[in-house]
Amino acid sequence: MTDKPMRVLTAGRPGVDTPDHRGRTGLDRAGHGLSRNPDVRVRDVELTSRGWHVLRRTTFDYRRRDGRWETQQRETYDRGNGAVVLPNDAERGCVLLTRQFRYPAYVNDHPDGMLVEAAAGLLDADDAPAAVRRESAEELGVTLGPLTHVLDAYMSPGSVTERLHFFAAPYTPADRTGPGGGVEEEGEDIEVLELSFAQALTMTRDGRISDGKTILLLQWAALDGPFAPAGER
Repeated sequence: MTDKPMRVLTAGRPGVDTPDHRGRTGLDRAGHGLSRNPDVRVRDVELTSRGWHVLRRTTFDYRRRDGRWETQQRETYDRGNGAVVLPNDAERGCVLLTRQFRYPAYVNDHPDGMLVEAAAGLLDADDAPAAVRRESAEELGVTLGPLTHVLDAYMSPGSVTERLHFFAAPYTPADRTGPGGGVEEEGEDIEVLELSFAQALTMTRDGRISDGKTILLLQWAALDGPFAPAGER
């Protein structure tokens, strides 16, 4: 009787070599092959969570300013890139914002977790202008006028990979073509707020608006945007 070699079956790793629940593979390759910074060499990428978004632990060699190399590890949360917009009616002196429950803020000392924010969302398959128009229609029920690109920023670069694209756009009462409120099937329950710009700016000073992206857009609107003093726009 001849012994036959035993075949060992190995299960694929979702998100790595077999599709995960979102059809993704190769999630462990992020960062490999980067060469833009000669002082950084990625050695290993480990997936620690493959939920809707992705948590990775990356090991890399880093050359310090004094020339010494050291090995470091960082965890990064990859939720994709996003876009945010401040719809404004300069003639009436108004802006459109949202209010919704944010559990991460609630669990970190916010009184009730109900944050006042500019409408925003992930890009998904859209480019940034298309994404802010989509989010404005869904969350605010408004059809935006021409977009002004304000800036792009990494909002929490110590751990979150997301780059946020900032926009502003005019609107009029006639542009409020839908109810807003978000997509109920995605768990959204969003209140639409039309506030005077002066009130919104005051809310950034007294803490009623504590969302970073919204504060940034309102400050821009006051200094360089549609509500800046004449001659300073």
